[in-house]
Amino acid sequence: MCIGIPMRIVAIDGETAHCVCEGRDERVDLALVPEARAGDEILVFQGLARQLLDTRQAEQIRAALQALAAIGNGPGVGDSDAVAAGFADLIGREPSLPPHLEAARAAGLKEG
Repeated sequence: MCIGIPMRIVAIDGETAHCVCEGRDERVDLALVPEARAGDEILVFQGLARQLLDTRQAEQIRAALQALAAIGNGPGVGDSDAVAAGFADLIGREPSLPPHLEAARAAGLKEG
């Protein structure tokens, strides 16, 4: 499974960018987001920028990744806070399906 990492573009050199995320530096291919500029947040999968992100989206993804890391590290101090912050949009409600999957479910389609 690939996980997209939100990164901030520091500098651009042709079709690649020098990006950073929480102390990690990476050269990223910008072929799919040629409109990206220094200072932009992008979603990166395996060295390739897949889309531009706004600040809110980047923060939400970072919080969710931190929550997953806290869960993966096992029980510890502050884990419930990290999980609550990382998945705040799910607290107190049942997760919903994307519209196309909800339509399939409502139509009675089954997996398989």
